[in-house]
Amino acid sequence: MKIKMYLPIKKLLLTSLFNITLFLVLIMAIQNSSKKGKINLIINETVYLPVSFIIGISFLSGSITGGLLSLYIDNKKI
Repeated sequence: MKIKMYLPIKKLLLTSLFNITLFLVLIMAIQNSSKKGKINLIINETVYLPVSFIIGISFLSGSITGGLLSLYIDNKKI
């Protein structure tokens, strides 16, 4: 019974640790990036950002969303 209670905490910790590690690797990888681009938002545009940063942040946001969504779905079943 106690094992089921700690499972969501363990999943949240592993997801967070994985995404923080990916973010740190992303920051180190974009140090020498010279290609820059803007993101067109509905109201405005962003400043020029490295393209690798834009792609990496998109991947990380999807990873965080997927991790939290799977955690929510697992809690609904229990």
